[in-house]
Amino acid sequence: MWKRDEAVKPPPPPTPAVPATAAVPAAPVVSSASVETRGAGTRDVVHIGKSVVIKGELNGSEDLTIEGHVEGKIELKDHVLTIGSNGRIRAAVFAKAVIVLGEVVGNVTGTEKVDIRDNGSVDGDIVSPRVAIAEGAHFRGSVDMKRTPTAGAASAPKVEARVEAKPASPSPTPGAAPVAGPSGAQKVGA
Repeated sequence: MWKRDEAVKPPPPPTPAVPATAAVPAAPVVSSASVETRGAGTRDVVHIGKSVVIKGELNGSEDLTIEGHVEGKIELKDHVLTIGSNGRIRAAVFAKAVIVLGEVVGNVTGTEKVDIRDNGSVDGDIVSPRVAIAEGAHFRGSVDMKRTPTAGAASAPKVEARVEAKPASPSPTPGAAPVAGPSGAQKVGA
């Protein structure tokens, strides 16, 4: 017999075939944040949008651009941190390179460089071997341009100065001539 229900149903739409190599692995989704890949052999860059507020500790193993607000601590040991023009940071910052276009209140440590660009602002101390402050930038704090030892070179040994107190010797008589002692050393005021 004839089946009426199957004849009325429209056929399902065709699904496009996706090759297995084009599959994208699932990644955690963060509101107003995106990951941009710059091509083969380069680093990923994570963007934190201007509506995002983070309070606490922020660590990562990717380059990071912040346009939002962060309070606490930011640590990107081997990566570049860019504070965008809308970025407002109240944190201790540790990164390989720090580029400031927005506002940072807190100490900034860069293992390679710290760069404060036009209209960028830093209120805090900077520790980095290379520091650049553009005309029109704001900076209030101190700069310590500590050099890191180069690979293979031994770090310079610490030098300590010691001052030892010696017993007071009688003051020489004015106009007294030096006299040679038994060891041949000269004595003042015989």
